[in-house]
Amino acid sequence: MEMRGLRDDVYRRPLATALDRLGIGPGWTCVDVGAGAGDVSVALAEIVGRDGRVYAVDSDPEARDEVAKAAAAHSQVLAITQAGEDLRLPEPVDLAFCRFLLLHVVDPAVVLARMAASVRPGGWVVAQEPITSAGRINGQPFSMPDALHPDIGAMLPALARQAGLFIVDTWAEAPAGAGPGPVADYLTLLTEVDPGDDPVVLPPLVTVVAQVRAD
Repeated sequence: MEMRGLRDDVYRRPLATALDRLGIGPGWTCVDVGAGAGDVSVALAEIVGRDGRVYAVDSDPEARDEVAKAAAAHSQVLAITQAGEDLRLPEPVDLAFCRFLLLHVVDPAVVLARMAASVRPGGWVVAQEPITSAGRINGQPFSMPDALHPDIGAMLPALARQAGLFIVDTWAEAPAGAGPGPVADYLTLLTEVDPGDDPVVLPPLVTVVAQVRAD
């Protein structure tokens, strides 16, 4: 299984919980910012149905082709090459979503503000970001030297408030395991190091479910 699909597997519960918290359903219009290979975009498309629409936005032009391939059966998915800092859509959306995005951007506050501005009054912003150093391999902390903000999850609720959003719910959740299984497989793909039988706690994923005020 390629990395994004496996990530969707090991971190699937926080995503499902967040979407259930919103009551998302047919006819919704959504944007998946930092869509990558499109696993979340496809998941959203399956929920919103033919009457809904999903904008899959990524700064990498190659991601547009990946999303098109993943969403071939979903005509309601529209792939756009655009940086999160420059996010502009042809219509207001009901939901703006990002996951594993803000740790890589230069200014996470700007991206969250653009996401909030893209949502209709009363609509939703959901962000899911890690606290990388809180993960553990055999008791030792993770590191992610290539990320600009590896522990951005710890600041996520404050960033959402700074973006003018009303926080409805927020929590952290971390997959864990020891020995063979999805957690070890994901870690091997991420680090190219097999943890063997060492206990692993993946970086906690902080979820913020926030609303754009209607007044």
